[in-house]
Amino acid sequence: MRGTVNAMRIRIVDAFTDTPFRGNPAGVCLLPAGDWPAEAWMASVAAELNLAETAFAKPSGDPAADWDLRWFTPAVEVDLCGHATLATAHVLGGDAPLRFLTRSGVLVTSCAPDGTVTMDFPANPPTPVEAPPGLAEALGAYPEKVFDTGALGDLVVDVADEATVRGLAPDLRGLAGFGERCVIVTARGDGDHDFVSRVFCPAVGIDEDPVTGSAHTALGPLWADRLGRATLVGVQASARSGRVEVEVDGDRVRLRGRAVTMLDGELAVQP
Repeated sequence: MRGTVNAMRIRIVDAFTDTPFRGNPAGVCLLPAGDWPAEAWMASVAAELNLAETAFAKPSGDPAADWDLRWFTPAVEVDLCGHATLATAHVLGGDAPLRFLTRSGVLVTSCAPDGTVTMDFPANPPTPVEAPPGLAEALGAYPEKVFDTGALGDLVVDVADEATVRGLAPDLRGLAGFGERCVIVTARGDGDHDFVSRVFCPAVGIDEDPVTGSAHTALGPLWADRLGRATLVGVQASARSGRVEVEVDGDRVRLRGRAVTMLDGELAVQP
C-alpha cells in the first residue's frame, strides 16, 4: 500500500499555493484501514476544524483504488472537493500516482518532484440558463451570462471584468438560495492569468471558499471554449488567493497546484 500510515493523523494544509497562509486550508485526517467512522464523528471533526473542507482518507479495500476519500464542510458532506484532494495527495506524497475512491468515482493524482500535484477530475461543462430573479441584487453586480453546472450543483455567473469580480461584496444570505452548492463568479483575467473567479457557498456553510478546485472543473471547459486553448491559468481572487493550472481534455479536467503543510498532529479524540 502506497503511503500507508499506522496512526490517526491530522494535518492542516494550505492548498493551491506554495506560500504559507495563502491558498485554501484543508484538514486531512488519515484513518486506519477498515470501516469508516460514524458520519456524525467525521462531521464533528470537520465542524471543530471549521475549515472549508476536511478530507478523511483510509486505505481502500477496492482493487481499483489505493485510498477511500470523503470530504466534509463544517455543515455537510460534499460529492467533490479539489483543494482537499490536493492536500491529501500532498500529505501522502510518493512518486507513484494515487487512486482515490470517492463519491465522484475514482480520482487519480500524481506528484511531481517539485511538489506540484496533478488531479484528474471529471469535467462539468456549464450550460447557459436564464438568470434567476433576484440574482443581480444578491450578487451586487449585473450577471452578463449565467450557467448551470449539472451534477456539480453550482451556478456560474459571468460578469463584466476582473475588477467587478474582485470588488464583489454580495448579500450572502441572499446568495444561499441560488445553486445547490456554490455561486461561482468569473470574468476574463488581467495580466498573467486567463480568468479570475470568486466562489460563494453559504448554502453549505462556507461564506466564501478561498480556492475551489471543483469549481475549475466547470470554469476550465467554459474558458477553454471561449479562448480556444486547452491549457489555462485561473486565479481565485479571495482574500487568501490562489492559482489553479487547468488542462481540459475531453470529458476530463486536470488541475495542478502546490501545497504547504501548516500543522501536523494526532487526533486526541478517537471515533
